[in-house]
Formats: sequence, C-alpha cells, structure tokens
Amino acid sequence: MKLFKKLICATAVALSTAGAANAGPVLNNWVFNPTGGGFANGQVINEYLDVNGNAFIQLNATGTDGSFSFRETAVYNIRQADSNGQSFSTRFPGGNITATFEAVGTGTLGGAFEFTGGTIRMYQNPTNRYASTDGYYGANLGEMIAEFNVLAGGGGMVNANGSPVNNGQVSVFASAEPGKLDPGYFFRGNGDDLSEESILSFAFTNANTIGRPSTRQVSEIVCEFAGFTGNGCNGSTYRNRNNEYFFIGGNGQFKLAEADAEVPEPGSLALFAVAMLGAGVAVRRRNNKA
Repeated sequence: MKLFKKLICATAVALSTAGAANAGPVLNNWVFNPTGGGFANGQVINEYLDVNGNAFIQLNATGTDGSFSFRETAVYNIRQADSNGQSFSTRFPGGNITATFEAVGTGTLGGAFEFTGGTIRMYQNPTNRYASTDGYYGANLGEMIAEFNVLAGGGGMVNANGSPVNNGQVSVFASAEPGKLDPGYFFRGNGDDLSEESILSFAFTNANTIGRPSTRQVSEIVCEFAGFTGNGCNGSTYRNRNNEYFFIGGNGQFKLAEADAEVPEPGSLALFAVAMLGAGVAVRRRNNKA
C-alpha cells in the first residue's frame, strides 16, 4: 500500500509538471437547457454531461514498427448529467440530445495513440430517434446546437491488435469559437450565454471492443456513416479484423472548460498510465508473496 501511495504521489507530481501550468478551470455549476429555452429554465450541471455510444475505427499501417493512422466515426446519446439518473427528456419534453464524432489520428500498436483533428457535433432531437435507422443511427437529427473542433492530443492506449486496452480511457480535447454554440442552451452559472464565448471541451470515455455489433449498428454506423464497404457492408457478415478495423462501445463524461485552459500534453496521460501499471505490478507481487 505504501508503494502504491508513492506511485500515486509521483504521478500527481508528473502530471503537474508535464501538463499545462496555467490551465484554466473546468466549469462547475454551469447551466444547460436541452430545449434551448434559456437560462431561467435550464438545469444546473455540477460538472459533466453523461455520454454513451458506439464507434467504428479504421486503421492504416504507416510503417513496419507498428505505427498507424486511424479514422474514427462515432455516434453518442446524451441522456443526463452528473450520473444523476434524471433523464433530460423527462424533465424537458423534447430535450433529447445526441452527438456525432468524426476524428483522425496516429498511434503505435501496443502503445499510445492521439488525435490530430476532427469534429464533435451535438444535436437537439425533439422526437428522440437515437438508435433508429433515421439519419446516422438517429444521432444527427434535429437542430445542430454545437460544433467543436477536435484539438491535437488526447488519445489513450491500445493493445497489439490496435484495440483500446480493456476498459481503456480515451480522452478528447476540443474547442468552439463564438457562434459555434447555439444561444439558449449553454450558460455560465451567472446567466451569461456561452454562445458568445470561446470555450473548450474535455471528453473522457471508457472504450471496449464489441465483437458482434447489431445488424443495425453495422448498417447505420459502419456502412452508412463511415462509408465502409468491407465485411458487413458487402453482403458478408461483419467481424472485427485485428490491426485493420473494429467496433467499440463507450461511455463517459463531457465537460466544458475556460477558453484559456491549455490542453494537457499527451505525455502526462502516458505518465499516469505507466504509474498505474507499476501500481498493478506491485500489488500482484505482494499478493504472490502472501
């Protein structure tokens, strides 16, 4: 336990030095109105919006050392905030929020990957057709209320097949300039509409490979949205293929931050992963001696 605590402390120090020293704070107690009805009728968000969804990942080898480039195409449903179990659609009839995510990046098999660009689009979908055959799995219907540009960095760890490590954490950093958030939806706690500001977003999701996605997920996300033409989209049965393409499921948190917040360097996330790995090894050794 003492070694574990030392590793945690060392990680904290590493994060403080490897990350940005002058990072602006994540917004707390901001207000979100899923129907665009303004600040007074909105819901206070302690810290984050809950997100869950699915993604299709396509890899392309770029070298003999296991390096690759990738493209991710994903859909997400945003049903509640702060894991409070209170659905937006219950409190705000018609306040169904969905999102699409398209991004590209680079990585190394058995190592880390990071994003180099992309787009997050959020939609207010009054009729709640998420998981349907409308649009892209029902995720891009209704009014687009926000658009964020994915920034370089973030990412996570992958195994030798290119898939996220078991329940691996994936981080995405993005920004929205003034005018990219619709008025009436996002507010500071004092009532200021964030549509007039530059704002950052931080998304953290746990990703796990899904070996057999549903027929609808393949048709809507893999074939239609990603434009894939291989297995599953050419009359044959879909199956993940190591080092080439795979389907994942994920759930996590979507946070907002001050515009002057600096994006944490990918190295800080890697240091955290190394420290956690060391902690796991130490615990296993201790258990083996018992």
